[in-house]
Amino acid sequence: MRLLTDLCNRLTRIAMLWLAVVVWLLPGVVRADDKRLRLSAPVALAQSGLLEHIIPRFALKTGVRVEVVDEGAEAEITLGTQGERAVFEGAGALWRMAIEGTHPGAAKFADWLTSEIGQRTVTSYEVAGVAPFRLPEIVEEAEVAQSFDGDAAVGKQASLLLCGRCHVVAPENRMSAIGSTPSFAVLRSFADWDARFQSFYALRPHPAFTQVEGVTQPFASHLPSPISPIKVSLDELEAIIAYVAGLDPADLGAPIQVQ
Repeated sequence: MRLLTDLCNRLTRIAMLWLAVVVWLLPGVVRADDKRLRLSAPVALAQSGLLEHIIPRFALKTGVRVEVVDEGAEAEITLGTQGERAVFEGAGALWRMAIEGTHPGAAKFADWLTSEIGQRTVTSYEVAGVAPFRLPEIVEEAEVAQSFDGDAAVGKQASLLLCGRCHVVAPENRMSAIGSTPSFAVLRSFADWDARFQSFYALRPHPAFTQVEGVTQPFASHLPSPISPIKVSLDELEAIIAYVAGLDPADLGAPIQVQ
């Protein structure tokens, strides 16, 4: 019985020793996998010679080894005509990149390929003195024209009545406004003009004398308006913004060049 017990204890110690060895080796295995990356690419791209040009340079820079596998095979990163980001053009296609999972090597490859160094590596590849690959053209999205629901005609009258004592709103009050305040045409030339008008009541000096129905708090009893207060409704504010949207922005000329 004692012999059997000693045998069991011995086997247990051996098993625990092997378990410790496996646990000790496991991080090394994971690190080795992090340095190996499978890249899926169609035959046309694989045979173009581009991958043979860029992969060694990436591996030299990062220490990550890349294995090119057939299109559709299991891989950590894919180059094909479908993907999240266009990376280069050539061989009759616009090539896109897609990352599968969270493999750190794939993230490194994506960062490198889209960096300035990676892009130069792609465009420097030549066949018989000709560079068959180029960077994709950046297609800017058409700016979506903003539309405002207010009545521009009502907005003009409200602007003359409420804002015209300080701002040049239209030719009608060109001589009665305060010269140190920007005109509506000047404000319209700002990229964020709509945000400025939508929140004008919160921008100095307006809070001291402006009340927006249902939005602002009444003036504090010890801080009354220093001038005749402006009271504007949300409908009037929408109409004012619609009026300003139709104005031609003032031509402020080219920025001053400082040498």
